Amino acid sequence: MEVNHNPSPQLTGVVIITLPPPDDPSLGKTITAYTLSNDDQTPTPPVNSPPLASQNRNISAQNFFYKISKSVLPILGISLIALYLWVSLSGETLFELRFENGDDDRRENNGSQSTFLFPLYQKKLLGEVELKLGRFVDSESRPVLTTGKLVSVASKVDASSVVPVKGNIYPDGLYYTYLHFGSPPRPYFLDIDTGSDLTWIQCDAPCTSCAKGAHPFYKPAEANIIPHRDSYCFEVQGSQRTKYCDTCHQCDYEIEYADHSSSMGVLARDELYLNIANGSLAHSKVVFGCAYDQQGMLLNTLGKTDGILGLSKAKISLPSQLARQGIIKNVIGHCLAASANGGGYLFFGDDFVPHQQISWVPMLHSNVLNAYRTETVKISYGRRQIRFGNEGNGRGSLVFDTGSTYTYFTEGAYNDLVSFLDDISSESLVRNMSDSFLPVCWQAKAPLRSIEDIAQFFKPLNLEFRSNWWAVTKKLQIPPEGYLVRHSIGNVCLGILNGRKLHDGSTFILGDISMRGRLFVYDNVNEKIGWVRSDCALPQSSATPLLF
Repeated sequence: MEVNHNPSPQLTGVVIITLPPPDDPSLGKTITAYTLSNDDQTPTPPVNSPPLASQNRNISAQNFFYKISKSVLPILGISLIALYLWVSLSGETLFELRFENGDDDRRENNGSQSTFLFPLYQKKLLGEVELKLGRFVDSESRPVLTTGKLVSVASKVDASSVVPVKGNIYPDGLYYTYLHFGSPPRPYFLDIDTGSDLTWIQCDAPCTSCAKGAHPFYKPAEANIIPHRDSYCFEVQGSQRTKYCDTCHQCDYEIEYADHSSSMGVLARDELYLNIANGSLAHSKVVFGCAYDQQGMLLNTLGKTDGILGLSKAKISLPSQLARQGIIKNVIGHCLAASANGGGYLFFGDDFVPHQQISWVPMLHSNVLNAYRTETVKISYGRRQIRFGNEGNGRGSLVFDTGSTYTYFTEGAYNDLVSFLDDISSESLVRNMSDSFLPVCWQAKAPLRSIEDIAQFFKPLNLEFRSNWWAVTKKLQIPPEGYLVRHSIGNVCLGILNGRKLHDGSTFILGDISMRGRLFVYDNVNEKIGWVRSDCALPQSSATPLLF
């Protein structure tokens, strides 16, 4: 028989816990501990715990805070998530552009990078609807300018100057700003266009088809003309360029716009002078178009401006060139005022971006356009959802285009919206089928002073965009003032048009009429687009040109 030599477990101590009497729980628990010796197993004197009331209070406090944290923390977490969603989806704060004392410090931290601020003016419509979204086409399809003609007119620079004319307020039109080119610098008024790549100025080289413009034409010297071998020439000619040309002495281009107008010219390189936001002056050599042949609606719309300021993502756009030179960060912003006085501002750089207030959405890429695009997931008129009108996955593509006077919907979405608006009928506002100003118009019984007089008959448009956060969308609400325009005869018309003939017909275009009253920012560094409500008031210290 096997004998188990392992000793049986020995009792080494006893702990006795005495509960408080039921009629007086405040007395707390009693804890008493005994230890047993290995020799004689004689109980040792009791070792009392710390004062019972004090320990009870500690234990009770721990239990209390544990229970509180267990119940409150989930509620707090849900509240924080709800607060974030509410901020993301609801109303925006009003951003005001101000110069702070820390602006100079930020510029020093950015090294040599600066921020440039430009005033915007509103251009009166001349009976035409402007729509840009330009693209380069094969210039060999039309006659090209010879170098000899350039040399013959480039010996002198016209020293005369013209005082700029600010844009009119009514009716709504495109917005323009001014830049200074050449040596000595001369002012030019340029339509701001986030949908176009190339900045160009009407050019006397000589000019074969130009509008009157606001200033004398730019006159290039022979040294200003970019040769065919320049890298920017590859940028504008792209796939149309078949081989290198040894006999070519200039870089020809042709741009065709969505409204079927066009501009032809040659690339030039000259000094650009810019007013830095802190009041100082900077200059750099940039590439732009010397445009000598304009066709179509451009001949009408350039009555008070001298060209187009291309602000797209393309390498040849003016902001991209300044960023490649290390002068700015590749960030631009524009704010078109919604007030009757119009105006607003444009900036290059990131000093005036309200990062904490702005609603951001990711920027989409396209092989066809260098314009600023994002993805829409839902569009509604009030609570009534609008179809995207294309064969897709229930989502759409939207382009932000300051070169378009009005907003464009896909055909299906446009038809939905018009059908919803057919329900609008009252004694004060009736549909007017005879007004040819725009396709859809209404006539008010009483004379209209502004859109606000009849805004109560219409509902806001809600555009929802995909964001970088899962299951979270960003909303852009456009009030009736953002899609209605008052005609000179007193009628009010729908400022949203059918975009079935634009490119492939599947893209929404947000034009000037719908971007007023907000600051829009295009961050090419982080590839995102953002907006925030703003009064778009330009600080008085920056509203005066330095070189006029």
